[in-house]
Amino acid sequence: MFTGEEAFGRFFDLTTIHEEYLNLPGIKRLSYLQYLDAFDTFTPPFCNVKRADKLTDHYFGYVRQLSDYLESFMRRTRPLENLDKLFASFDEDFAKAWEDNDVKGWALEIPAPSNAPAGDIIWCPDCEKEFKNENVHKAHLTGKKHIRAAEARKARQAETGEDENDTARKGPSTMRLKERAIADREYRVKRLAAAMSQERSDTRVNVERRQGMTERERQMELDAIFAESSSTAPQGGDSDSESDGDEKIYNPLKLPLAWDGKPIPFWLYKLHGLGVEFRCEICGNYVYMGRRAFDKHFNEARHIYGLKCLGITNTTLFREITDIADAEKLWDKITRDKKKDKINEGSVVQMEDGNGNVMPEKFAKSDMDIVLMRDQ
Repeated sequence: MFTGEEAFGRFFDLTTIHEEYLNLPGIKRLSYLQYLDAFDTFTPPFCNVKRADKLTDHYFGYVRQLSDYLESFMRRTRPLENLDKLFASFDEDFAKAWEDNDVKGWALEIPAPSNAPAGDIIWCPDCEKEFKNENVHKAHLTGKKHIRAAEARKARQAETGEDENDTARKGPSTMRLKERAIADREYRVKRLAAAMSQERSDTRVNVERRQGMTERERQMELDAIFAESSSTAPQGGDSDSESDGDEKIYNPLKLPLAWDGKPIPFWLYKLHGLGVEFRCEICGNYVYMGRRAFDKHFNEARHIYGLKCLGITNTTLFREITDIADAEKLWDKITRDKKKDKINEGSVVQMEDGNGNVMPEKFAKSDMDIVLMRDQ
């Protein structure tokens, strides 16, 4: 029912529709993360598609695909709600807004009459643009942009066989009906996106999080999700007499077990760095998973016994040392320093001062010098 990216209805999966969006002519190229914020915006600055270019089959197919996906996603995630009534209200609201000429981006502009007094707004139906100055409007009529827009408008009128002067008499033209169909799809996308704002926000957070992960971490997370779904799925063919304690725990990622005998969550596994290996040669190349277990093992019996096997008695000085060669080198230096200190202590000559006190020779001589200086 759901794709892997949707995570059982928690997130949107708009990757395919995003590719369709990037193939539209005249659009602003957005990343997938930016597209999640702007897929329901059909006006500048996010969507620079002109009104005439929106009447193409390519654009209509894109908007229809986006609207159908959002509607399908809502039906799959909210099966108990009366969605038909909700969608009918969308249609009623759009019909009212269309009749009132209040649909943003699709309002029908009425051209100003030819006998309008000077100073009124002058409308250019070819370029769909307003002018407040008659001289500016006259200069605009000779421009290349206006000429191209006028030729394109004539071509569209020739294609539909309608004349704008007969529109009021014949009713809505074929072009206007097509505009209404596209505007209906855009309006529904906006309403559906607003109704699922929480899923949209969660999707954006999930995409940001996954962009900071490696491909291996993404695959491990996906395997954990499927493993969780497989373990919670009902198993048929078992008798009711089977106890809960006999259930087989599915743990493909070899995650450590919690106090309840079930694997710990994958996010907790990553938080404590339990996937990082620390090897200790003194402990017989034993591998400790995670920094916490590695720091703790220096005070454990296994590590202390390995140091004693090397002839090392003072274990407190050998923290963070895991190689046998480094430990032996440090112990040799410590023993040499101890022997040197003993030799220096044995070579000290002791003397007795005038008061009968025993002290090293250098202190005794300095004391005698002080006495002689005092007598003088």
